[in-house]
Amino acid sequence: MSSKQQHVKLNDGHFIPALGFGTYKPEEVPENKPLEAINLAIEAGFRHIDTAYVYQTEKDVGQAIRSKIAAGIVRREDIFIVTKLWCTFFRPELVRSNLEKSLKNLQLDYVDLYIIHYPVPMKPGEDLFPEDEHGKTLLDTVDICATWEAMEKCKDAGLVKSIGVSNFNSRQLEKILNKPGLKYKPVCNQVECHLYLNQSKLLNYCKSKDIVLVAYCALGSQRPKRWVDPNSPVLLNDPVLCDMAKKHKRSPAQIALRYHLQRGIVVLAQSYKENEIKENLQVFEFELPSEDMKILDSLNRNLRYAPAPFGEGHPEYPFSDEF
Repeated sequence: MSSKQQHVKLNDGHFIPALGFGTYKPEEVPENKPLEAINLAIEAGFRHIDTAYVYQTEKDVGQAIRSKIAAGIVRREDIFIVTKLWCTFFRPELVRSNLEKSLKNLQLDYVDLYIIHYPVPMKPGEDLFPEDEHGKTLLDTVDICATWEAMEKCKDAGLVKSIGVSNFNSRQLEKILNKPGLKYKPVCNQVECHLYLNQSKLLNYCKSKDIVLVAYCALGSQRPKRWVDPNSPVLLNDPVLCDMAKKHKRSPAQIALRYHLQRGIVVLAQSYKENEIKENLQVFEFELPSEDMKILDSLNRNLRYAPAPFGEGHPEYPFSDEF
């Protein structure tokens, strides 16, 4: 464990930095912002960068890494890069082609972690969100276990170090874990997780299977107009959280991130502001006492900022189950 940042051991023996930098870009954010933010994040000390094919920020991540390697700030092996298989590439014969597109965007010959983005397959093709003439998502029927076998082949080919999933419920994880001839277990499940949706049941389930939970929307999401209800509460304005931040002389974001780290969760933080990016890295400098953790536990209200409505109506829509 380095003094500045902690790492979490994955079930395949690799280590993931406990704090990652997210690169999802809502449509309303200017095009130049992600590259600027990723550069700032690497300069500040982030070594775990999370992207996805569907975010369309992989080229920015690749460019930032290239420039930081050229400047001698980092080496490739110092950086933990995560990207994700998109839903229109779930047919086993398409999996590797999506990964290869991502590697080309990233200008890398491997990624550290490749994950299935969301368990609902969509119609293959150029459109990331294929729809019929009525605006209904065009879904597909693919056995997720067949997709997983193609992921295992990508690992065997040396294109990825580790493989995992995102937005899976316990039933869907069970399906992969119980697959005959399973070669590699998912190392992680990346899910929406924050003080208003603390995922305690899913966390306990994942821990029992040696699967690391990775939290996105940990600070309450960027509230993109396309996906998040504008009337949903702003997490970082929560009065209990703000009082606790004052008590510890920390920011509400630092308390919200620290809460997850102490629960054994790998957490993603995202910001476009240099002072916030630096501040988010200071979460290893303090600890919350157990009574404060209990108070934060009590804020849970099972509120989901990103219910991903495009998957509703598919039998594999993940958020109908309790966990």
